[in-house]
Amino acid sequence: MKICKVLFIFFTLNLSAQQKPIETILFDFDKFDLTEQQTGVVANFIKKIDTSKVESIQIYSYCDDRGDDDYNFRLSKNRVNTIQNLLVSKGFNQSKIIILEGKGRVVLRPDTVDNLNETRSKNRRVDLIVVNKNSFGKGVHNSFKNKLKVGDKVYLDNILFNIGSSKLTHNSKKELDKIATVLQHKKNIQFEIRGHVCCTPEIYGDGIDKETKERRLSWNRAKTVFKYLLSKKISSSRMTFQGCGNKYPLGKGDNYDRRVEFYITQI
Repeated sequence: MKICKVLFIFFTLNLSAQQKPIETILFDFDKFDLTEQQTGVVANFIKKIDTSKVESIQIYSYCDDRGDDDYNFRLSKNRVNTIQNLLVSKGFNQSKIIILEGKGRVVLRPDTVDNLNETRSKNRRVDLIVVNKNSFGKGVHNSFKNKLKVGDKVYLDNILFNIGSSKLTHNSKKELDKIATVLQHKKNIQFEIRGHVCCTPEIYGDGIDKETKERRLSWNRAKTVFKYLLSKKISSSRMTFQGCGNKYPLGKGDNYDRRVEFYITQI
């Protein structure tokens, strides 16, 4: 049974996290059809984005904590389909809608929430997330869905780390879950996972991992991603990993250099 139970604390954190939705549509209880006001929100969303710069739109849907999992999973899928159909009817290119996922209900403990009705109303929602076209130059891609060749790099700006840490953030795990799904269908792709660091003087080359006290932070970041993909049933014969230290800054700020990327070794 494909059920995604999202803890309330994760939802709260996600509101301020890097993968913040570009637009959110709230639904009435037990409904998946749209009011005139909700339709207007989607129409304004299309008007305000520059579609020439959009790689794709991702649509995720959630329900509140009431009802059983099966029913809420179906309801969230219906909400996704409603939004997709409206986007297409308003002229948005359907080929750019690449992820449609009904997540089911957001699990929470009512006795721990101060304003239960307000929280539930925010959980009955669809998130529209814009993925912009790659801006990092030739041979660097922002999706495994792109047409790749040996020597290309795939860089995803949601797989980033905190300073001095090789632990995956919640958003990084969500991004890797999507990657694992794609890789399970594209079984011919082999790759090297490359870890990077920022803020380290050139004389040292690599940063110190605050957990292990080792000066191999970039290597540990790559290894963490390797192990996570292993846990998602991606074969170790398809991937290797290495640390690149601070050798390859992107020139877009320290946040973007605390990253991993994927170097394609075989197609």
